[in-house]
Amino acid sequence: MHNQPIKTRVFSVAAAIVFSVMSAFQANAQAPVQRHVDGIIAKIDNQIVLRSDLEFSYLQYLAQSKQQPNEDLKCEIFKSLVQDKLLLARAEIDSVVVEEDRVTGELNRRVDYLSAQVGGVERLEQYYDKSIRQLKEELRKTIKDQLVMQKMQEEIAGKVRVTPKEVAAYFNRIPQDSLPYFSSEVELAQIVKYAEVSKQQKQEARKQLEEIRKRIVAGEDFATLAKQYSQDPGSAPAGGELGFFKKKELTPEYEAAALRLEPGGISGIVESPFGFHLIQMIERKGQEYNTRHILIKPATATVNIEEAATELDSIRTLIQNDSISFAKAAKDFSDDFQTKDNGGMLASRNGSTYIPMDQVDPAVFFVIDTMQVGEISEPIPFRTEDGKEAVRIVKLVGKSVPHQANLEDDYPKIAAAALNDKKSKAVDEWFRKNIDTVYIEIDPEYQNCKALQLTQ
Repeated sequence: MHNQPIKTRVFSVAAAIVFSVMSAFQANAQAPVQRHVDGIIAKIDNQIVLRSDLEFSYLQYLAQSKQQPNEDLKCEIFKSLVQDKLLLARAEIDSVVVEEDRVTGELNRRVDYLSAQVGGVERLEQYYDKSIRQLKEELRKTIKDQLVMQKMQEEIAGKVRVTPKEVAAYFNRIPQDSLPYFSSEVELAQIVKYAEVSKQQKQEARKQLEEIRKRIVAGEDFATLAKQYSQDPGSAPAGGELGFFKKKELTPEYEAAALRLEPGGISGIVESPFGFHLIQMIERKGQEYNTRHILIKPATATVNIEEAATELDSIRTLIQNDSISFAKAAKDFSDDFQTKDNGGMLASRNGSTYIPMDQVDPAVFFVIDTMQVGEISEPIPFRTEDGKEAVRIVKLVGKSVPHQANLEDDYPKIAAAALNDKKSKAVDEWFRKNIDTVYIEIDPEYQNCKALQLTQ
């Protein structure tokens, strides 16, 4: 900072600007080009906001919202970053923590989602030129901070509720000419079955790995053969070495086999959702362990689509005969871990179950276009975002016609907006009451931000 900052107060709280984990990846990837604008522009106890944090968040928001550059908007984003750090500072004071198992689970879930978005683990690693292990190491603190902030916000506003009277009052405060216009939207639920690789191809992959194991047992070097044969692009160049992991960070099948080994020991053939592994234990260090592996994936040229479709057709019949609900069938039978635990419900880009028709997969669109609400489609073949052949049945849960927002048709959306507004005010009040409990320094360049409403 070019001048000595002074102690300041923050009196108002902007709505939190939430960026996805992909933004964090992008921030890391772009860090080298941001160094020239770097520097601390805010300190909140032990937390800091860098100039590059603000610049990246500001540019990211402009790109997503398609707004024109605006200094007031930049101040709002700066205030949001300051408030995030204030939540973390108070969490440290109040000993608010998140269990490491939860951090690991959320980290794995989000990385799996991102992998699916870009077409698989290999493409994600190629895009960032880093292994999944390296990406997870870089993202762990970001995920942990997000979970801690969520926990703090839940403690502050988790018990806030809205009554129907408050929802109506919130709606009536919206000017008539500012009411949103909703295009046709649908609510969809799905049950997915992946087409399995043929038994013959699994046998061929296992046989190839068994031959490699024989060569290692006969004296050839594991790392050399991993570089030559392993189909894990993240670890193959390093001789198959994955680095240190804690328990529950790798797939259960892999971990169970690895932890049975002594240093230098070699496993039998281990099958996981990624393929077949040959594992060597390198070292144990406390609760962590380091292994190397050779991964062979079964060829996917021949998959049994018909068997998956037949299974889904049987499930569809059970649902139509009222032998099982769609939600229960999704939980029990669906292979899609992102939807199976919430009744199979699909979500739009903003997380709502109401999906604009222009966001519906074209193959699904033409099927549901002739369906009535409550009907279930016949099995529909498709390819998942990470390249797997699959089949799904889709239920048309609900459908709306284009209309201007009103309480009768859009009560759930309006109620959610009213609740968010009330929670924002609750958090606002919490900040006003707790701001004196932490030390805040703002770079003089940003003390004139109207959004901050700073006083000396």
